[in-house]
Amino acid sequence: MKLVVFGLSLSSSWGNGHATTYRALLRAFAARDHEVVFYEWDAPWYRGKHSDLAKPTFCRLELYPDWDTIAHRALSEAREADATLVGSYVHEGPRIIDALAAAGVDSLFFYDIDTPVTVAQLRRGGAEYLRADQIPLFTRYLSFTGGPWLSEVLEGEFGAREARALYCSVDAEQLRRQADRDPEFQVDLAYMGTYAPDRQPVVERFLNEVARRLPERRFLVAGPQYPEDVEWAENVRHLPHLSPVRHAAFYSSVDWQLNATRGDMVRAGWSPSVRIFEAGGCGAAIISDRWDGIDRLFRPGVEIALPRSTEEVCDLLTDTHPDDRRAMGEALRRRILREHTADRRAEELEAYLRTPAVLA
Repeated sequence: MKLVVFGLSLSSSWGNGHATTYRALLRAFAARDHEVVFYEWDAPWYRGKHSDLAKPTFCRLELYPDWDTIAHRALSEAREADATLVGSYVHEGPRIIDALAAAGVDSLFFYDIDTPVTVAQLRRGGAEYLRADQIPLFTRYLSFTGGPWLSEVLEGEFGAREARALYCSVDAEQLRRQADRDPEFQVDLAYMGTYAPDRQPVVERFLNEVARRLPERRFLVAGPQYPEDVEWAENVRHLPHLSPVRHAAFYSSVDWQLNATRGDMVRAGWSPSVRIFEAGGCGAAIISDRWDGIDRLFRPGVEIALPRSTEEVCDLLTDTHPDDRRAMGEALRRRILREHTADRRAEELEAYLRTPAVLA
């Protein structure tokens, strides 16, 4: 197959979780003897030092200055391709979708890596990258959120012809557990993620306040865009960005890894972050906030810890025997490698692209 993708970013993982998700999925998809072309708006904030994959080996990356510059060539390529996929947060997304539909691209898919955020914006009048009236245009709406929202919201409320889950994953070849722990990342609890106002309360309760109560322990936060007025505890170290080439060392070295979920995704449920798959694939023991479906995807207390309070996080750090913590990380790693690898996702994507469309 030939697949044309319009996505937020493949070239830069700075400040977004899309790049690593696309890299894992499309690398595995290409390995199944498919051709991939990825169109990416050349955003100024992803250039230079923030570009960490300028020349991918598994697909052709097309950086463009604006839609008008590449519209004719991109539409021609999409018409000739076996399938075309448009992702969430694509610059000028509505224009691109309208143009693809008008050009007769009928094997057209949407991949929403931000489904609850998209739905919240559509309910408020529209997302900058997708209009509600465009949803029925897609052969299938692929969503990183699963569960009841697929039929009740995407199909029932917004008229998607067919909504299916396509969760994030881990590239098991690129991100694997490392035997030796990196001294830089040997901390009791760490969190990796771009700052988001609706995630920060979890980071505050489950990491920053825990650090204040356990001053003898060490904590680490890695991610950009944190406001200067965030008051980290004295034993919390902040790294503004961590390159993907260091993610395996990071996840393999920390004692506990925190997962914090955005508010819209908590309300929707069934929205596992790519960080769960990546950290779990490296054998990290994960502490997470709670949302509907997490106990169906992972076994609480066996594969993942789901505390309800700062006190319970403190207890996990101080009372859990290292062997029990490692056993939890290993149980999650087995689950991830069995059900949530990039190879598994690529197989699912291939099936979604090949299966005949349902009647509109």
